[in-house]
Amino acid sequence: MSFRIKRLSADETLRAASALGAVLKDCVDGGASVSFMAGLTLDEATAFWARAAAAQAGDGRAVLAAEDDEGLFGVVQVIAAGMPNQPHRGDVAKMLVHRRGRRRGAAQALLAAAEDAGRGLGLTLLVLDTVTGGEAERLYARLGWERVGVIPNYALTPDGELCSTTYFYKLI
Repeated sequence: MSFRIKRLSADETLRAASALGAVLKDCVDGGASVSFMAGLTLDEATAFWARAAAAQAGDGRAVLAAEDDEGLFGVVQVIAAGMPNQPHRGDVAKMLVHRRGRRRGAAQALLAAAEDAGRGLGLTLLVLDTVTGGEAERLYARLGWERVGVIPNYALTPDGELCSTTYFYKLI
């Protein structure tokens, strides 16, 4: 099944908040450590994306979504650092792919789109972090992201277990 990557405006992100919330909820339900705990409701996940849309309207972040004939199933954000001494740097955040859309190349396509969006925002450096030892860590390394290091006991998994995070960067 084919898919496409599209950049969402702030209004489109707000209109898609429920679909994006479903992606976030599915990832958390599947055990992904992405800032939320087990029991995340669809309303809470939708509210997160509504807040992201409001932030996007103010800070110009790029929100990129993977979509197929069934609807949205993946998302990633590129957020410019916004500090006077870091106009060249941005963060890759909430790289999420619904379990129904995995193993189709969507994560790789979303990351490529994130790099393009970063360039379009005038950025030359992107930074991200991910759970140490997870599939995403292997993906980032395979796609040329440079591993910086590991911070132990950085966050909790959705079920409350401590996990480490690995930081990566990429010059674009």
